[in-house]
Amino acid sequence: MLPAPRGLDSIELGCGTAYVSAWLARRGARPVGIDISEAQLATAQKLQHEFDLEFPLLHGNAEKVPLPDASFDLAISEYGASIWCDPYRWIPEAARLLRRGGQLVFLVNGVLAMLCEPDTEEPQPPTDRLLRPYFGMHRFEWSSDESVEFHLPHGEMITLLRQNNFEVQELIEIRPPDGSTTRYPSPTLEWAQRWPCEEIWKARKNG
Repeated sequence: MLPAPRGLDSIELGCGTAYVSAWLARRGARPVGIDISEAQLATAQKLQHEFDLEFPLLHGNAEKVPLPDASFDLAISEYGASIWCDPYRWIPEAARLLRRGGQLVFLVNGVLAMLCEPDTEEPQPPTDRLLRPYFGMHRFEWSSDESVEFHLPHGEMITLLRQNNFEVQELIEIRPPDGSTTRYPSPTLEWAQRWPCEEIWKARKNG
């Protein structure tokens, strides 16, 4: 999924507890994490002390990072900015932060999973039916909590990336192998083996 990290300047957009940045740091990268949650960053700092790691953690919005242009070789988001920030804001910001030839890698919910997931008071796994339209998908709000997520159709995501000087290298639609387990109630293994519940996008900045 990731390039060889040794020697890379990386930024994790919406880092949470910064476990992705910690993984990169152990393999020779120079990571920076940014998150809007002070509580998540406090946990990240405790874990840095516990595991003897040290890299910058910024409290701020991944849609507007207080760092200079062309500061990084790799921008990554694993269910951080990739779903909690508006892609029409955070992807241009990732492009600004990356050097020419830099790579953007992000993990999101699969488009089909978002189209098939019921909006109910209690969270329910995706069904085998389309429950909302594909065209126009962008902002998702849920009856079960106050969170807001952002998801785009594949065509719009490709267009947005190209508009920001990215070349799409790969779209990995994850299919779990037989016998996989999860700590989460949704989706079921049967569902995830029939339709992709997660997607990894990889793109390189051309200019």
